Amino acid sequence: MKQRPLIIAPSILAADFSRLGEEVVAIEKGKADWVHIDVMDGHFVPNISFGTPIMQSLRPKTKMPFDVHLMIAPADPYLSAFAAAGADRITVHAEAGPHLDRSLQAIRALGKKTGVALNPATPVSAIEQVIDRLDLILVMTVNPGFGGQSFIPAMAEKIRQVKALVAGRDIDIEVDGGITKDTAPIAVKAGANVLVAGNAIFKGDHAAEIKALRGACAINA
Repeated sequence: MKQRPLIIAPSILAADFSRLGEEVVAIEKGKADWVHIDVMDGHFVPNISFGTPIMQSLRPKTKMPFDVHLMIAPADPYLSAFAAAGADRITVHAEAGPHLDRSLQAIRALGKKTGVALNPATPVSAIEQVIDRLDLILVMTVNPGFGGQSFIPAMAEKIRQVKALVAGRDIDIEVDGGITKDTAPIAVKAGANVLVAGNAIFKGDHAAEIKALRGACAINA
């Protein structure tokens, strides 16, 4: 089975909000692959971030795909708005609504790629019945809601379980939470190919940190 390419998706939750457009341009120049956009509602998770107006203002700044992670409940009423604002991938949480299959159908109907996020306590079995509707599975390696948390080591086994479930399907396995040069190789070795990193990229030289993240995974492959 051909190995999927490593994708670096910096989370703009860790960017300097006073110069967000410049930050997005900087990560594109630094050879990031996607822009990860964490949307929080203060209800499903204990924090509030931003919504569609921010996305719309950033969309002209870059050609990178927008990887939109909706940490909101309910998610369904807002899917069309995020699609219209420029999302390329829309990820919802397994618990964000009563009918996950319907949510995924709605995302596909909007012409977008689908994703489901699994919180640390959410079992992999939650996505078994919708696996063939997925383009991406996001394994949360911290509890969602805040940046800067530490990677939960037990999630490496969950990544392996997700990899086994995917079983060669055309599905990306993404990890988000505490991803650094030290933890990224653990996630990649377990089966992840998309790395969401916030502080690890935005708190230093963006290009250098992106390169270091790729290098750490290559060295430990």
